Amino acid sequence: MPSSSKSTIGNNDVLCIVMGGGQGSRLYPLTQERSKPAVPLAGKYRIVDIPISNCINSGFSNIYVLTQFNSASLHRHISQSYKFDHFNGGFVEILAAEQTPKTTTWYEGTADAVRKNLIHLMNHKFKYVLILSGDQLYRMDFREILNKHIEKQSEVTIATLPVEREPARSFGILEINNDHKITRFVEKPKEDSVLDTLKLDKAWYSDLGISEGRDELFLASMGIYVFDREVIIDLLKGDETDFGKHIIPGAIENRKVYSHVFEGYWEDIGTIRSFFDANLDSCQDVPQFNFYEMSAPVFTHPRFLPASKTNAAQFDHVVLSDGCIINQSKISNSLIGIRSKVGAGTEMNRVVFFGADYYEDEATIKKNLSIGRPAIGIGKNCKIENAIIDKNARIGDGVVISPEGKPENHDHKLYYVRDGIVVIPKNGVVPDGTVI
Repeated sequence: MPSSSKSTIGNNDVLCIVMGGGQGSRLYPLTQERSKPAVPLAGKYRIVDIPISNCINSGFSNIYVLTQFNSASLHRHISQSYKFDHFNGGFVEILAAEQTPKTTTWYEGTADAVRKNLIHLMNHKFKYVLILSGDQLYRMDFREILNKHIEKQSEVTIATLPVEREPARSFGILEINNDHKITRFVEKPKEDSVLDTLKLDKAWYSDLGISEGRDELFLASMGIYVFDREVIIDLLKGDETDFGKHIIPGAIENRKVYSHVFEGYWEDIGTIRSFFDANLDSCQDVPQFNFYEMSAPVFTHPRFLPASKTNAAQFDHVVLSDGCIINQSKISNSLIGIRSKVGAGTEMNRVVFFGADYYEDEATIKKNLSIGRPAIGIGKNCKIENAIIDKNARIGDGVVISPEGKPENHDHKLYYVRDGIVVIPKNGVVPDGTVI
């Protein structure tokens, strides 16, 4: 994140709202017991840490997180992670769906969620509201989009990402004029004839900050919006439920809506495949998203765990988190989460292992083993590939886990297959000698 962004925008001028996500059905079973923003990421983080950290690194620390589904673990994580002192101000607070004298319904969409919380939001004297998704991986200095918003005297500004033709079919695509004003919005255009009319003029690439050498591009909405205070109040007077589907298309017709182009890594980690790939990418020599960028760190819950210990283990492109005990095993292209235990003789390749929430004492381990229940972690002499192993899973000795020969999507009492990846659910138990 650039540290040279100059801005006269004060912290109290901006109110940040992170959308806590819906049911997260595409990330199931990782969302079986938690909301999508609470899903572990890159060994020691949660997905929601990304937008919150972007806000803090941009100098904006008045942050609300709107939650609804499976929100207990998300609430706990936020309350344990984000605390500001009385002198510098700022907050990260939860606004959960609630019944009131005026409404008894849950959030019916992103716009509806903000509308139902206006009574709380308007207690702050902000000038601009920044709306963010809770399930995206990117690093952005939000001062840049705020400066663009002010410079253009915009009423609504949308962060946009240049994408190529095929990916464009899965996004809301925006058409702009030479002043960057948005003139048209098309949701997930499939027809080439429609896409042709939305293609970005190459003559504008330099002005928009788009790198040279890229072929035909389209501007996709990132689901990141800036609204003037009075504008968002006015736009939410109706009953439209969603920003992307309803509020934004309507605003383009009647308001000054501008585009802010973001040229950088961005990933909507809403599916098991995209989540798996994003995690494994962090194991590469030069990952697309760099968690080691200390000019804009990713903040999370400080756990004060001991350093990890390896006993004659072999590693090749592995991210190893805090508090792990890895015995004589061979691990490659894998991400190992906090408090992970791996037994001797085990081989792992392309595995995202979330680790554990706690350590078991020896007495508990012995008691569990006496009834055929493996200890938390991965046992001895296992072979695991192309898999996600959720928190507190118990993988016995001699277990084989692989999606080879299985359907792309499949449900079993011990595991799930999603997008060709085996998922062992949270607290899952795989007995000794099981072949998956």
